[in-house]
Amino acid sequence: MEIRKAEETDAALIKELTHRTVSAIYPHYYPDGAVRFFLEHHSEEKIIREIKAGEVYLLTDDKGQPAGTVTVNGNEINRLFVLPEFQGKGFGGRLIAFAEELIAENYSEAELSASFPAKAIYLKKGYRAVEFHSILTENGDYLCYDYMKKELMP
Repeated sequence: MEIRKAEETDAALIKELTHRTVSAIYPHYYPDGAVRFFLEHHSEEKIIREIKAGEVYLLTDDKGQPAGTVTVNGNEINRLFVLPEFQGKGFGGRLIAFAEELIAENYSEAELSASFPAKAIYLKKGYRAVEFHSILTENGDYLCYDYMKKELMP
């Protein structure tokens, strides 16, 4: 398992990885309008901007196959996705630990927005929900999520 900083040439791969994960998992938790919102939110243009800012990381398995991604903006963890075929094998936990290590270099607290499918994972990792949010999406559907925080050790 290896995590490296993403390069611009990885943008389409990271978009595909993100969209495949959202399309496979999120329809079990969210209505169609919310799923489409997630897909549009994780556009290739946005990913490229964040790669250029040095905020995006790509995780590969032992064979070099892309398995997951995470974006770290300041003390906030964003776009943490692990492809369904790699879930339950420690890849997500490794990405969380990696992001927390980066954040702990400059901050005492990590923050993130947790989707319904990810909330239980973050609770197990010591995060606490501090706010509940909902966004009205197309068709009158709502995207609901928790804003979570965790104190980090320096």
